Amino acid sequence: MTKLSNYRVLVSGILSPLAALMLYALVYTVLTWASPDREKDWVFRLSISTLAMTLPLLVTLVLAIRDRRRRALSRSAKVGIALAILSLGFAWKPVSDGITRSKQSRNMALRDVAAPPFETPDLFGKIQRLEDQKGKVVIVNIWATWCGPCRAEMPRLDRIYRERKDQGFMVFGLSDEDVSVQRKYVEQVPVSYPLLTLSAGVPSFYRDIARYPAIFLIDRQGRLQPAPSPEQPFEKVEAAVDAQLNRASSAER
Repeated sequence: MTKLSNYRVLVSGILSPLAALMLYALVYTVLTWASPDREKDWVFRLSISTLAMTLPLLVTLVLAIRDRRRRALSRSAKVGIALAILSLGFAWKPVSDGITRSKQSRNMALRDVAAPPFETPDLFGKIQRLEDQKGKVVIVNIWATWCGPCRAEMPRLDRIYRERKDQGFMVFGLSDEDVSVQRKYVEQVPVSYPLLTLSAGVPSFYRDIARYPAIFLIDRQGRLQPAPSPEQPFEKVEAAVDAQLNRASSAER
């Protein structure tokens, strides 16, 4: 037992990376489940979950301090401390996601600001340009094949596109996944609106996405308008589109 205790700092350091990831997932899941408003408190949830990742390092340091009081730190203990410190590198991912999420929230809240133009091929190689949709209400839907809410949303987007395209409504789906992956998916869940690839012609405005799906709503004047969040019923998206179509029709009369 005494012999094993000589290596407890090393063992703690070896386990620190896995423990840090597990603590982050556990704390974030619990806080998300208990959240009364996931849209407003995401910074709090992300911050607390990231802080939880430091606990394995703190445990390792406490063990090292106790060992240091009895004797000089062994080489194995120093290795354990180094491994525990390196485990903090995993915290960069949630921090990076938080920065991107902040940018996304800011961009999606813009109102009456010109939507950044883009030019990129769709899945069939045809170049699609936002500026070619002047005079139309446009939704740019950022999606991914691995995203459950995206898969549930796409048939609904396709339905409102087909029902309203003659009124001047357009939908673009935009994904950073490989063309072959997207094509395989739409063979199972076909949609009639264009699905775009992510090329150099797409500005960072549409790339800074940490939360899927994301919808950018653009009015007939090419200006951004706030769109409902993924937590809200899809009927809110439909109502927002109709509001823009009706507003344009009223202005024309």
